[in-house]
Amino acid sequence: MTYVEQESTPQTPPAVADPAPLGLAAFALTTFLLSAKNAGWTDGTDAWLGYALGYGGLVQLLAGMWEFRNRNVFGSTAFSTYGGFWIGLGLYVLLVSPKATAPDQVHNDLGWILLAFAIFNTYMLLWSTQVNLAVFAVFLTLEITEIVLFIGEFSTNETTIKVGGIVGVITALVAWYTSAAGVINGMLGRTALFVGKPMLNFTPTKP
Repeated sequence: MTYVEQESTPQTPPAVADPAPLGLAAFALTTFLLSAKNAGWTDGTDAWLGYALGYGGLVQLLAGMWEFRNRNVFGSTAFSTYGGFWIGLGLYVLLVSPKATAPDQVHNDLGWILLAFAIFNTYMLLWSTQVNLAVFAVFLTLEITEIVLFIGEFSTNETTIKVGGIVGVITALVAWYTSAAGVINGMLGRTALFVGKPMLNFTPTKP
């Protein structure tokens, strides 16, 4: 019995679904819950906390890992970082802030956390001009939210924090819209909800 060896041809990995709408939805919902609390609209406790760990944190982190699979550097960096942000913030509230001896300590901590993420968000805002207008709007509103909030936390000004909460709700709505556009446009294979084109082009042109 003769066995004929055949040359093996490299197999192209199967395409995977776009994880960006899921990551945006996870970010939007958790941002909405926390921002509503910051704005002083809620009468409950910390409804955002569980979702910071489970949805905005874990699910968004997973979306970032799947973006690595898609070779999307921007998406993987954004979703993984903000997934880590929500997990870290949730753990801070659960494990660290209860040990504070004065409320000002918590405000100071949150101010530094938000300042650090505002720095990260600044260059992501710049690079989002390479994606589309909808994604740029998400990072722009998020940038404003983080700046207003860290100013409010450092100054312990409740009014400024409430303003940051309102801007955060707007950020969540923009992220939800961008997520919805990704879902329906991906399902139909055409643009049903407007997301716009890249705003700037940093790609060098060939001579």
